[in-house]
Amino acid sequence: MSSTAQNSRLAGRWYVVVIVCSFGLLAWLPFVHAGRHLGRPAVTRLAWGYAAAAVVIGTLIAVTPRDTHGEIASGTGDTISMIGGLLAIATIALGCVQQASLRREVYGGAPPPVREQVDPALATALQARQRRADARQLVERDPLLARDLKIGRPDLPRTFDDGGLVDLNSAPAKVIADVCDLDDATGEDITTARPPGGFMAVDDVFSFTDIPVAAWDVIRDRAVVISRLT
Repeated sequence: MSSTAQNSRLAGRWYVVVIVCSFGLLAWLPFVHAGRHLGRPAVTRLAWGYAAAAVVIGTLIAVTPRDTHGEIASGTGDTISMIGGLLAIATIALGCVQQASLRREVYGGAPPPVREQVDPALATALQARQRRADARQLVERDPLLARDLKIGRPDLPRTFDDGGLVDLNSAPAKVIADVCDLDDATGEDITTARPPGGFMAVDDVFSFTDIPVAAWDVIRDRAVVISRLT
């Protein structure tokens, strides 16, 4: 065992010393320390439990009847004292058992659990998907505003981030092909097939063109239609 690990174990023994030497009255203290270090609310709740036990023990000590010489009075005093003593012993025993694993984690044992890291690429993709959903809702609520924000027009200067949408009713063929991962000929087919008033829904493009079924999901994910009639 390295000297560092040994020193860590020795440093953590104050948990036991505090519990035993305080006769259980300060058994809550190590659990408060461990709960803050490990970030576990369950450990902090244990501290509250031991604090409640300390209050009961202290109360029993305070109300124990004593005679004129300061000795515990026989009868009721003996009973209360015995109850308080048994509770203190139980608190010490239970506290010493429960603190053992916590002490090893806090002092030289297993480090606190590392929070799961989200892959940056996944986070970016999910954020873009949410922005597309928000942009589609805006298109449905206010097509004029959507056109002013140039939703679905990555070929135009704009500041609004729509998550990577393309408007099938106004974007050039090359832009539609690039955004929807299509070949240029398919992009041209889409712009050629546009009805005079524009597509009413994204799925309309599948009725007016011969786009391969394998590309439909990508188009549904990336395409939007903004009505030309307002």
